[in-house]
Amino acid sequence: MTKESYFTEEDSAEAVNARMGDNINPRLAEVMSSLVRHLHAFAKDIDLRQEEWDLAIEFLTRTGQICSPERQEFILLSDTLGVSMLVDAINNRRPSGATENTVFGPFHVAEAPIRAMGDSINLESKGESCLFEGRVVDIDGNPIQGATVDVWSDNADGYYDVQQPDIQPKFNNRGRFITEADGIYSFVGIKPVAYPIPDDGPVGKMLSALGRHPNRPAHLHFLITAPGYEKIVTHIFDGEDKWLSSDAVFGVKESLIAPFEPNTEKTQWRASFDFVMVKS
Repeated sequence: MTKESYFTEEDSAEAVNARMGDNINPRLAEVMSSLVRHLHAFAKDIDLRQEEWDLAIEFLTRTGQICSPERQEFILLSDTLGVSMLVDAINNRRPSGATENTVFGPFHVAEAPIRAMGDSINLESKGESCLFEGRVVDIDGNPIQGATVDVWSDNADGYYDVQQPDIQPKFNNRGRFITEADGIYSFVGIKPVAYPIPDDGPVGKMLSALGRHPNRPAHLHFLITAPGYEKIVTHIFDGEDKWLSSDAVFGVKESLIAPFEPNTEKTQWRASFDFVMVKS
């Protein structure tokens, strides 16, 4: 099809893609031509009605309008459609035995305090205390020295400190820990609780229309980095949480479900999990 070809229903995608210039970025041409083909195929597959397309445009408009520096509704849309997890999986393929990635989430804060092993990250008197411990090792089981274990979680009410800056202490339930030669990490936090993603906007209305809930199962975030190794962005999940099999953002992987066991020494709970890194 030439650039002078006219648009028809049968050849709609070809007509659009034929208009691209000859000297554009090759990757842009590959991505956009595939996007056009799939979008047009979708419209044809369901005989898309005009009022439905108008509703879709209105939905996307409202999604953009609610975005702010504190809230990214498009990321929420990507998360709830499973696209965030798919892109993450494509970009973080690892050998069997390595720790799997999951979604980063919107609540990470750079430069959280570096704390000593065994310190508590809970800066308020809420929640059920939990000892988190384990090792950071390579794919052969050798401990990794100098790995940074960056952790963050919600509080007992289901909110991160950045969501409640006038209520929670700064850096509540956050901290960074640096491993020694044994690769061991340990710290005290709280047993995380489940919470809903923001559902008062367009994405929340979409979930409701689809008969879906907005809840995320209880989890603790980990960002693990070490020189010479691939970064790990992941969670560990409470194996007893009722939302495990229906996480609103599809973040749960079976390998990331951790046992939270009653503890009789200083904390109410104990969770052990080893992280396996792959060389970069």
